[in-house]
Amino acid sequence: MPPLTYLSLRERPLARLPRLFGGLALYGFSLALMVRARLGVNPWSVLYEGLERHTPLSFGTISAVVGVLVLLLWVPLRQRPTFGTGANVAVLAVASDLGLGLVAPPAGLPARVALLAAGVLLNGLSVAVYVGARYGPGPRDGLMTGGAALTGRSVRAVRTAMEAAVLAAGWLLGGSVGAGTVLYALAVGPVTQFLLPRLAFRDPGKAEATGGRRGH
Repeated sequence: MPPLTYLSLRERPLARLPRLFGGLALYGFSLALMVRARLGVNPWSVLYEGLERHTPLSFGTISAVVGVLVLLLWVPLRQRPTFGTGANVAVLAVASDLGLGLVAPPAGLPARVALLAAGVLLNGLSVAVYVGARYGPGPRDGLMTGGAALTGRSVRAVRTAMEAAVLAAGWLLGGSVGAGTVLYALAVGPVTQFLLPRLAFRDPGKAEATGGRRGH
């Protein structure tokens, strides 16, 4: 796995910024595909759908509002937002609403299954692209890592507890829980894990220096 630590904005911006914004836009669009498939969505989208039923706000606007509220939880965790954190909130909101406006709900079950599968695959790809740009975590990822550091629990345990709580809240509010929710939980991690080493940004200068020391 290549390094995924935060890199300064000044570090190769022409190579990294398109990855950040492209990955985030693709992430928001993939959420829209899963919503339109109507077979269940990921835990955070379940929450957004549930809140959408009880407020006049759009799906994308709710994702931005929730993202800002999550950032407030960073304060006691001593987490610091980065450029990527703010971009995550803004771009996801616009891209998901745009995707919902462009993609109509398919009629038949095969088409819905295909749309769901495309959404999950694109979601895994998009995470690999924007995380690989190394501009810092989004609000929800920062909450996960900060919570793990504060409690001493593993990242996996904190992430599981967080996703379960969000899923339960969204379900109680009327969000869509179904086969797509299970598929997302099982598939998005392996897809991201497979693609991240291939798409993460590497500093060519450092790679060349390392190669020179090794005699290649």
